[in-house]
Parts: sequence; structure tokens; C-alpha cells
Amino acid sequence: MMSLSLVNEEKALQNRHQADSLLLRIAQDDMQALHCLYEQVKTPVYAFALSILKNAHDAEDVLHDTFVSLYTAAKGYRPNGKPMAWIMTVARNHCLQKLRARQKQADLPEEDWEDLVVTREDTGAEDRLILQQCMNVLSDEERQILVLHAVAGFKHREIAEMLELALPTVLSKYHRAIKKIRSHISWEEEKQGAE
Repeated sequence: MMSLSLVNEEKALQNRHQADSLLLRIAQDDMQALHCLYEQVKTPVYAFALSILKNAHDAEDVLHDTFVSLYTAAKGYRPNGKPMAWIMTVARNHCLQKLRARQKQADLPEEDWEDLVVTREDTGAEDRLILQQCMNVLSDEERQILVLHAVAGFKHREIAEMLELALPTVLSKYHRAIKKIRSHISWEEEKQGAE
């Protein structure tokens, strides 16, 4: 019987191969492939943009701009087994452009965050609570790292490359983020128990 981590690793490998294949088809102007890729990765791309921009409308703009860029840049894409890293780098660059252009960081309304986590079929009630708390108690960088790992499924080393941080820094910030969330949840539970 295969272990759960082996099954997850195999599924991730299949998803990478599928994304590579879709990108190659997009390079041949296959609009159906673009649609399939969009459906496959829209949630992690949107979540990542949302974690950076903290504004639902800006995150939607980045999602759109990312796929326009993917369509136009697909001819230059070379399969390397890391299509999501390439896609997230494109999204990150659009986020940074938007931040520079607007010189603002708006607070994320709670209903926008709830919309994001509710759309995820594989997000349970406990995960939703953690993700909602994430937006309130974490720094921008901690939030990005947590979203990239928990929502998009990236490994810490991939996140380090993407955010141009040292691996120990990513690991430290990830564990600090988890501790902050646990501490906040414990505090909320104690507060509710006292009432």
C-alpha cells in the first residue's frame, strides 16, 4: 500500500506534467488548453495575489493579467518540471507592478477572504478558520509563505526561490506563522470559554 506522501508526490508530479503539456499547447495558440490551465491553477494564483495585494479586485486583475501574460509568453516557455513556479513568478511580478502603480495596500475585507476559502472544495471548516485568522495576524511575508505552501502546495525550497529568500528564512517564517495562528486560535478559544 502506498503511503499518503507518496500518493501526494505522484499527484503533484502528474499535475506538473499536465501543466507543462498545457503550456506547450498554449504556445500553439490552443485556447482550450488555456482554459484548462486556468481552471487548474486559478485558485492558488488568486490566493497568492490576494496574500500580496490584500485587495480582491486587484487580485482578480492580477489573475487576469497573469493569464494574458501566460498566453503571450507561452512560446518562450521551456518545460523544466516547475510550471507552477513559472506561473507564480509571473503572478508575483504583476502584483509588484500593481503595488508600485497604486502605492497602496488596502485591507482585505473579510467577505473577500471568505469567498476565497469557500470556493476551495478541499478546504475544511478548520482550515477555513486558520486561513481567516491568517489574514489578521500575519505579516505580509508570512502570509505569502503560508498561502504558497498551504493553498498552492509549493515546497519550502520552491517558495524560497520564488520569493528570493533563503530556505532557512522561509522555514522560520512559516513556523512562526503557524505558531502565531495557533496562539491566536488558543486565545480566541480561551476568550470564548470565559464568556
